[in-house]
Amino acid sequence: MDVDSCYLDGNADAVEFCPHHPFHHILAVATYTLEEGNPPHRSGSISLFSADANVGLELLHRAPTTGIFDIKWNPSGDTMHPLLAQADADGCVSLLSLQSKSDAEDHGTALREVHTEKISSAMCLCVDWNTSVGSISLGLSDGSASIVTVRESQLQLSQSWAAHEYELWATTFDACRPHLLYTGADDCHFSCWDLRESPSNLVFQNSKSHKMGVCCIAQNPMNSNMLLTGSYDESLRLWDIRSTSKPVIEKSLCLGGGVWRIKHHPYISNLVLAACMHNGFAVVRIEEVDAIVVETYRKHESLAYGADWQRGVCLEDGSDRGSLVATCSFYDQLLRLWKPESVMVK
Repeated sequence: MDVDSCYLDGNADAVEFCPHHPFHHILAVATYTLEEGNPPHRSGSISLFSADANVGLELLHRAPTTGIFDIKWNPSGDTMHPLLAQADADGCVSLLSLQSKSDAEDHGTALREVHTEKISSAMCLCVDWNTSVGSISLGLSDGSASIVTVRESQLQLSQSWAAHEYELWATTFDACRPHLLYTGADDCHFSCWDLRESPSNLVFQNSKSHKMGVCCIAQNPMNSNMLLTGSYDESLRLWDIRSTSKPVIEKSLCLGGGVWRIKHHPYISNLVLAACMHNGFAVVRIEEVDAIVVETYRKHESLAYGADWQRGVCLEDGSDRGSLVATCSFYDQLLRLWKPESVMVK
């Protein structure tokens, strides 16, 4: 069910709902626009919206930036104030603090840059948080992976290594074993690294399962033994990672488009939202013996890139009344707010 939509000021590639109470209504949206030239110019923006199932979208804040590839809020269990990490085309990672405006009733309506760290001359393509040890991981366009320590909102590069041959699109820390980092890249490799060594030690590298580049990796927040990968080869793969050195593919599902982003539902453990590039968005339910598409959403007219669930009120039966989803598409610069009918409480 559609709630609202709006056009952005550039090509939209990432949306992230704030996981921190009482800011669940805050939605961050990033853009990346390439302007041809010699040299080419990569511009972007970061926007904050208030997103509500009844009121819709309200723009609260917007700031111009260099082109942004990825954004990620620090996890809600973190003791820090809400911080948004931003990976950009200039090879930098920035921390943006959610700020309240003194003259506004709505707290948390602006972002203030608190620190920026230059990582590389290559572009920063993806970012993830590991708050248990105070660090951020980054994937770069030259195939490198980097770890940055976070101390009192300050950033310092701690290590970098050549993890892949081509663009590194996905980095994800293991939630229960924070010394492990999963990476995926355009070389079709899905890898795991032990960060206790410097440079990091390769734990495993799967080079045969994905037929094209690995775009995204997501660990199930309610079952740390299960991990998902998405690929340009249009398949969503479910892995059992109990054997750290040799993970096992449990299931594989073709979604009809390159799987660019995957997000687990915040309360329903077997429900996943996927951005499928040329084939819109899909809600996938992972069953005991199979994975099935329970709903598709194709009201965007360009590449489906950004997707996220809003954190809401979890009911006693484990359901989430009227789960709200934000999605964005690239060239048509469109942001949409909608409720998947497959998870709405009747």
